[in-house]
Amino acid sequence: MAMRLALGPLAYYWPREMLLAFYDEVARSPVDIVYLGETVCSKRRALRTGDWLELAERLQLAGKEVVISTLALLEAESELQTLQQWCNNDRFMVEANDMAAVQLLGGREFCAGPSVNIYNCGTLAFLAELGLRRWVLAAELSRDTLRDLQRSRPSGVETEVIVFGRLPLAYSARCFTARSYNLPKDDCQFRCLDHPDGRLLSTQENKPFLILNGTQLQSAQHMNLVTQLEELAACGVDILRIYPQPRDTLAIIQIFHDCLNGSDRGRAQTQLERLAPFGTCDGYWHSQPGMESVISD
Repeated sequence: MAMRLALGPLAYYWPREMLLAFYDEVARSPVDIVYLGETVCSKRRALRTGDWLELAERLQLAGKEVVISTLALLEAESELQTLQQWCNNDRFMVEANDMAAVQLLGGREFCAGPSVNIYNCGTLAFLAELGLRRWVLAAELSRDTLRDLQRSRPSGVETEVIVFGRLPLAYSARCFTARSYNLPKDDCQFRCLDHPDGRLLSTQENKPFLILNGTQLQSAQHMNLVTQLEELAACGVDILRIYPQPRDTLAIIQIFHDCLNGSDRGRAQTQLERLAPFGTCDGYWHSQPGMESVISD
């Protein structure tokens, strides 16, 4: 079976109108799978649970497979209640980004997001017994680790790899964005709305380093594995994940779609580099420091 394209969950806080307009465009794109839901901060309420489910139904009618993504870090009873609602839905598979979701799903089929620590074959087998049907390779793992995991991947489990987008590196109970404005988390004034692509953190040498995104830290550079599509296929990868961004997401999806259908990957690499404001990287894939860009054939 040919590899499919997935659009990962939106990591940023966008106004309701911007968010809905974005997914209207996604519905017309060649992406196969769409992940929906808030994974970073429960204070982001541009859409309520019912709104997300209504959006999921519209995308499903447009021919997309829809998966509901959950928070990566739960801190309050209200967040657990919302998680329970997601896990109780009987229409869409859930991407568990925390083991609490796995427990609440109670044996139903689920996807394990990149924040669930699957680092070895034993963990993969254990989660498969609990209902795992798809897993996303953690951002910091390499192709060598992927190969090892794929050799003993349980039957019926799909593998998904991040191929383009800022890497989710860390989550915290503190809010990085609020702190950068000298605001407490409980009175953040929703400053994330001022940064629809996150807030850049540079080094003392003024080099792009990280992106502050509420309680999440991302890489400033975009992971880009477009030149590695043949290797990904050889590793038995089923799904390629692209992360949303405020600009050019549909163009990025189209570039990968064209490459899967035979377009020149060298040209695609050049195009994608132009769509990454602070450059691209693939270091983790090659067992190198994540920020590095390893020249590939």
